Amino acid sequence: MISFIMKIKFFQTAPGKVVTHRGGTITLPCRYHHEPEDVDPNRIRIKWTKVSDAFQFEDVFVELGRQQKAFGSYRGRLSLERAGPGDASVIIHNITLQDYGRYECEVTNDMEDDMGFVNLDLEGVVFPYYPPSGRYKLNFHQAEEVCRQQDAILASHAQLHKAWLEGLDWCNAGWLEDGSVQYPISHPRDQCGRKDSPPGVRNYGYRHKDDERYDAFCFTSNLNGRVYFLKRFKKVNYLEAVKACQRDDAVIAKVGQLYAAWKIQLLDRCEAGWVEDGSIRYPIVNPRTRCGGSEPGVRNLGFPDKKFRLYGVYCYRRNTDIQSTQAQKETTTKPANSTKSI
Repeated sequence: MISFIMKIKFFQTAPGKVVTHRGGTITLPCRYHHEPEDVDPNRIRIKWTKVSDAFQFEDVFVELGRQQKAFGSYRGRLSLERAGPGDASVIIHNITLQDYGRYECEVTNDMEDDMGFVNLDLEGVVFPYYPPSGRYKLNFHQAEEVCRQQDAILASHAQLHKAWLEGLDWCNAGWLEDGSVQYPISHPRDQCGRKDSPPGVRNYGYRHKDDERYDAFCFTSNLNGRVYFLKRFKKVNYLEAVKACQRDDAVIAKVGQLYAAWKIQLLDRCEAGWVEDGSIRYPIVNPRTRCGGSEPGVRNLGFPDKKFRLYGVYCYRRNTDIQSTQAQKETTTKPANSTKSI
C-alpha cells in the first residue's frame, strides 16, 4: 500500500485587503494548491472565520465534501465562488456594517492545514458622537448602542486614522470598537494636548468598558436611500418634524445617515434642521460665508428644547420607498384611457 500526506500551499488573489460598501457584493479571495493533485476533494475542509481580536473568533462558513454551512448573519448571503480547482474564495452579498473586519481562510485535510487572511474594508465616513446628556457620558457598551441607533457602528483605529489623514480634527476622546479611547488632532493647540505636539491620533489606550465615560467615534457607509431637507413654509418643533417626514413617505434622518449623505452623496445645504436624536445639524460640502466656518463638514448646533419652532427637518427615504412613491404617483396621474408610452 502506498500512502501519502497531502501538502497544502496558499496563495492570495488580492494584497490582503478588499474594499466595498454597505449593500454591495464582494469576493474574499482564497486559493490553494495541494500535492499530489489527484486528491479526493471530499477529504478537504474549507473554513472561514472572522477574527475580531486575538481571542475572539466568529464562525462564518464551513464546507467538508458536499456538506456546507453558513453561520449567523451570513446565512443566505454567502456562497463559495468555485472558479476552479483550489478556489476557496467566498462571495458575500448585501454587505453590512458588521461585516467589516479581518477574515481567516483555513484549508485542511486529515494531516495538513494552512491558512490565509484577508481584510474586508468599507467605504464610508467616521463621525464623532455624544448624546443629548452631554460629553463624556458613555461607557463602552453605551457607545456601541448610540452608534447603532444612529445607523452606524463604533469605528476601528484604522478607520479613525484614515479620517484623520483626510482632515478630521476633534478635541474630545471617544471609544473605538476595540475598547481603546482615542481622538484625532490635525491642528495641535494648547487645549488639545499642547500646541507644540505633532498632529496625529492621540491614544489613551484600552480603558475600563463599564466604569469609564467618553464620547464615541462612529462609522457608517453607503445609504440605500436618500437624505433631503424637507421644504416647508414654516419652522417646526421636533414632534412636528417627525410627522412632516412621515407625511412625505419618509422618516426623520439619523445622524449617521446625514453624515453618509454629506460624505458619499455630497449633500450640501445651508439650512439647519432636526435629526432623529433631537440635535440640529446641516451638511456643508462647499464652505461659504455664513454657513458655519471655512471647512467642509456636518455642522452641529446642539440639542435645543424640542418645543422650539426654529428649524426645518432632514428626512430619509429608502430606495424602495422612493420607487413605491413614484409608482403611486404615476398610477394616480396617468389617464385611464391613455395608451401613450413614455
